[in-house]
Amino acid sequence: MATPLEAWRDTLKELGVMGLVRPEVVEAVPVQILPRPEARDLRPEPEPRKPVVAGREAVYAPPTDPIGCPPDAVVAKSASLADLEAAIRGCLKCALGPGRLNFVFGEGDPRAGLMFIGEGPGRDEDLQGRPFVGKAGELLDKMIGAIGLSRQEVYIANVVKCRPPDNRTPLPDEATACLGYLRRQIELIQPKVIVTLGATPLRELVGLKEGITKVRGQWKRIETGGRSIPVMPTFHPAYVLRQYTQDVRRAVWGDLKAAREEMDRS
Repeated sequence: MATPLEAWRDTLKELGVMGLVRPEVVEAVPVQILPRPEARDLRPEPEPRKPVVAGREAVYAPPTDPIGCPPDAVVAKSASLADLEAAIRGCLKCALGPGRLNFVFGEGDPRAGLMFIGEGPGRDEDLQGRPFVGKAGELLDKMIGAIGLSRQEVYIANVVKCRPPDNRTPLPDEATACLGYLRRQIELIQPKVIVTLGATPLRELVGLKEGITKVRGQWKRIETGGRSIPVMPTFHPAYVLRQYTQDVRRAVWGDLKAAREEMDRS
């Protein structure tokens, strides 16, 4: 027969309040202590640093051959877009060239009345070798369609022909290296109107440093090839995708409608 103390202990066990009962003594089992393994550094290895010359990053040295560094005279003498592309597609004038997958020349009607100029190729454009083929390109196609035209009826190009790392804004020297190619494209196409997409083409081609929000919708002009061409600045399609508000879409629609009307008048 259980003693009163044992009966009380069993009752406490059933109630789940064993903290009030002195635990049974369990014989200790010796534990083998293994040596602690060396700690591993799981942080990613840092990227190798670029070579430094006289306390500054080494300056990119472009090639001097006519393939990697197309002479200005060859560019100026290109009689067609096909000739121009053949002359410059091997260009390595700036540091963007060695890192590209594809040279993105531009595409569209070689006699287009309306020309769109963006900043530079992105990932999808670099993969396919065509301008504006990603999400921003899909929106641009819809924008062009909204004014009664198609991609095949306009011409689309960029300030730089090679993708900047991480889709960053082209550096001044990178834009300068490509600007002569873009101007020759304009001279060969002879568009009636140019639509610049975003701040970069407005700055590099037109020479305006004001933000795009201040000057969009205001007519500008460029002088090239002996012609004065009206330029309509508007938002880049990538910006429209990020700021897809009624006000932004209405602004872009007004800019493109004005560009189409000007083209029809010319």
